[in-house]
Amino acid sequence: MASPEASSSTAPAPAPAESSAPAPTIVAPAGMAADKYEAIKGYRAKVKEHSRMSDNLKQVRLNIRTLSTDFDKTEDDIKALQSVGQIIGEVLKQLDEERFIVKASSGPRYVVSYRPTLPAAKLKAGVRVSLDMTTLTIMRILPREVDPMVYNMSLEDPGSASFAGIGGLGDQVRELREVIELPLMNPELFERVGINPPKGVLLYGPPGTGKTLLARAVAATLNTNFLKVVSSAIVDKYIDYEAIVKLSDGFNGADLRNVCTEAGLFAIREDRDAVVQEDFMKAVRKLNDAKKHETKM
Repeated sequence: MASPEASSSTAPAPAPAESSAPAPTIVAPAGMAADKYEAIKGYRAKVKEHSRMSDNLKQVRLNIRTLSTDFDKTEDDIKALQSVGQIIGEVLKQLDEERFIVKASSGPRYVVSYRPTLPAAKLKAGVRVSLDMTTLTIMRILPREVDPMVYNMSLEDPGSASFAGIGGLGDQVRELREVIELPLMNPELFERVGINPPKGVLLYGPPGTGKTLLARAVAATLNTNFLKVVSSAIVDKYIDYEAIVKLSDGFNGADLRNVCTEAGLFAIREDRDAVVQEDFMKAVRKLNDAKKHETKM
């Protein structure tokens, strides 16, 4: 008979063997094939992904709308800044990708940046620009400065104008051909005589007397260019008539004639061939002083 100690002692239990979990299997509902069930699950996943992408697209569109509103507001603010007034300047040199040296019309030079919407490639030396009054930022690129001496001259076709179609101006036609056509067609005649050919003529007279028609006939006969010149625009470059008109308020025709005469005399006294703005200003002030001492009848 075994003792209690022998009966109570047992052998150690063996260690459990490592077991790998089987891969999950997709169990299709009863009566449905496994591949069909798999396709339906993939479709549901795509639908959920499409719904999520649609929500993202709506959010992006909302952001674009907000940014568009901010952009319009910024453009309005920029237009408001531009309407205040700007300084005209000229680009001298580019320092880096964002900064330029510009010279303002008043003389000083500044290191400034430019509006991001402007093409930086066009901001080259010599380009005219407008600067913001406060920040001196380059706001826009201006066109080249135009000289009225050239801009207000336009080339026109003289057409079929001829001296034969001009009646009643026989003496003027003869003198015009002698002074303009003869030196161009036969310059040796003037060299033989030893005189310099005239450089041009001045046609004057009331409107409708044939001045322009004579000029067109000369251009058509000599096959040369006919330039139409706006003389008032050329004169306005040198003389500010608006300032003269403001100072001569209340002048009659005789007073205005005296202003022109006095301006010419000022130029003659200074040995000049043409009058300038200051001559007219002095003449107006002189006439104003003279009118103050006139006795009213």
